Amino acid sequence: MRPMPRMALALALILATSLPAPAQEARRRWEMQRQIRLDKFEQVLPRAMRDNKIDMWIVAVKENHYDPLWNDLGRGYISGIGYYLFSDRGGDRIERIALGPSGYLIEQSGAYDQILPASRLAELVKERNPSRIGVNMSDEIGPADGLSATLLAHLKKTLGEPYASRLVSAEKLVSDFRSGRVASEIVAFGEAAGIAIQLAERALSNEVITPGKTTLEDVAWWLQDRLLERGLGSEFDMPSIYVTGPNGIVATSTDRIIQPGDVMMIDWGVQLMNFGTDVKRVAYVLKPGETVAPRSIQNAFDKAIAVRDVLKKAIKPGLSADQAMKQMDAALAAAGYGVIEFNRPNADDRTDVVYGFHPVGNTGHDIGPSMTTWQPLQRTFVLRTQHIFSFEYFAYTPIPEWGGAKLRIPIEDDAILMEDGIQFLHPANYRLLIVK
Repeated sequence: MRPMPRMALALALILATSLPAPAQEARRRWEMQRQIRLDKFEQVLPRAMRDNKIDMWIVAVKENHYDPLWNDLGRGYISGIGYYLFSDRGGDRIERIALGPSGYLIEQSGAYDQILPASRLAELVKERNPSRIGVNMSDEIGPADGLSATLLAHLKKTLGEPYASRLVSAEKLVSDFRSGRVASEIVAFGEAAGIAIQLAERALSNEVITPGKTTLEDVAWWLQDRLLERGLGSEFDMPSIYVTGPNGIVATSTDRIIQPGDVMMIDWGVQLMNFGTDVKRVAYVLKPGETVAPRSIQNAFDKAIAVRDVLKKAIKPGLSADQAMKQMDAALAAAGYGVIEFNRPNADDRTDVVYGFHPVGNTGHDIGPSMTTWQPLQRTFVLRTQHIFSFEYFAYTPIPEWGGAKLRIPIEDDAILMEDGIQFLHPANYRLLIVK
């Protein structure tokens, strides 16, 4: 074998030291999720179980049919059927036992007191004799509804009586566990949200768009390729790249070519380390001879941004989501805005507003308190500090060039509720992007 020439050897060494190390990044992401899990098991889980009067929580999983909380609970390889068992035996912590899951990721996670065979389940339940056993069944909350009918039947048969009759829905426990955020989660979610914003703003620029040539789907696929390069996922499948006109949305992520004079929006989310974001950005495509957006378009955007401070002041910890919505409606009306149903603006000169402050976190539409019309159960949940949610609203302002038809400007950033008010987990939108 011939020795490698010096120049080739030097080049190989440079490349080896400058290329990213995938294993190191994979470990970094795993270690962050490990820390999140430890903190939540120690600090959030006891309160979630006790607030909901659940003595034992069993999450059952099958091989190739994992519960939606599989990542939250530490993963692990499942052969046949396995269980994650959490038992309140008093004191300041919850006993944690994995029954069946195996492999490096769960064994090195430090999350479980014991890792045992699945066959031990009935024995352990009998020893602990819980009065109320929470299982993941829910009419409305998807991530709390991972238990299939056949797995429920198997669980009842395995436990036998009287424990089979003590199974109750753990939907509120799951919501409280997931939405009770710890510091490491806020850091990880902020990283994901920051990436989503950076890529959205690059996508709505001349780096990606050539007016008259680039299509909406070209922009969406550009975003998908950036995610692929960085080992990230897309939270809402195909990113929504759309154009809005006098009659509403013209097209979304289609072969429609982007033209001068278009008002464009991006609505999407990034998946990173078991978190999913949900953000929007808005841009105007200049016409020949223009150097800035028309005054009417810029005015509509500015009016939309002004709504943010009105809504921020109406949301406080300790309120139910429904109570906060009533306060937001009153604040908007007092400030002179029209309060409307989605996409049903008033025929007047006011700026109309509709909002949908849904929870975000582990998914782009998550399972905590929800200040929306489409998550009725979650509207009854109480807002607590460190609640992460989408600060999402739409402002409709008349455009004279459109005969008074209203332009819908969407504003959406990811926020967190703190004791003294709302803060943002990334730079909140404040400028209309320009495509030349």
